Amino acid sequence: MFRIGEFSRLSMVPVSALRYYDTIGLLTPAVVDEATGYRSYEAAQLPALNRILALKDLGLSLDEIGDVLAEHLGPAELRGMLVLKRTEIGRRVAEDQARLARVEARLHLIEKEGAMPDKEVVVKTLDPLHGLAAREVVPSTEGLGGLIQDAIAGVFHAGLQLSAGPVVIYHDLEFTPDAIDTEVVCPVGAYDGGPLETPAGRKLVMQTVEGGLAAVIVHVGPYEELAGTYQALGAWIEQHGYRIAGPVQETYLTGPDEPGPPVTEIRMPIAEV
Repeated sequence: MFRIGEFSRLSMVPVSALRYYDTIGLLTPAVVDEATGYRSYEAAQLPALNRILALKDLGLSLDEIGDVLAEHLGPAELRGMLVLKRTEIGRRVAEDQARLARVEARLHLIEKEGAMPDKEVVVKTLDPLHGLAAREVVPSTEGLGGLIQDAIAGVFHAGLQLSAGPVVIYHDLEFTPDAIDTEVVCPVGAYDGGPLETPAGRKLVMQTVEGGLAAVIVHVGPYEELAGTYQALGAWIEQHGYRIAGPVQETYLTGPDEPGPPVTEIRMPIAEV
């Protein structure tokens, strides 16, 4: 038997909380001294307290916790609830981190307002691009990575090799983050076979993307900071008397899993105004 202070230390729960749980009938002491009112607890009550704390962390109110405890859920059921909550919390943390990265990138853009862009723009005549391609409306920028990886895996599973890095073409005329019309082209050189199936069941078909004049800029750094490079490219196109003349292309010279920051080449088809 433990005094309430000792039980507080063992469970790492404040005495005030233990007293309140007793008051509302959530966790009553094993013994209450009638003369002094001192509360005493048993070690066997620790599992019940752990359940209360776990359910509290799930976001349940104390009234709801009382209802759940009355159902006498087993450890497996409680663990399942906690696993679901952990997944939800992890998703929210990832979303918050991505939002923070976007805020930092926008702040960086604001701080650089009025400054000359530090990225060099080059005008190139792009050669026609031949490769195995998959086109899909992707529901998020996070899903884009899965599409690219699946397309590359489909090429490798067919025993083929990439002759250059994959090229992503954004066919949307406007920015649509919830429905991105995306085409991934995996350059493979000479290939005269039929469609290939990727591990995820997508179809890769041979595609030729027309070449032509393009303004090209290289972005070195996180993908969250691409907006600044796009804006620098757009400003350059306007200042030099060009207009956008086709879907933008991105090719990944290095990826996020390689040493150093990712390197992305952005190609914007252009024509004279």
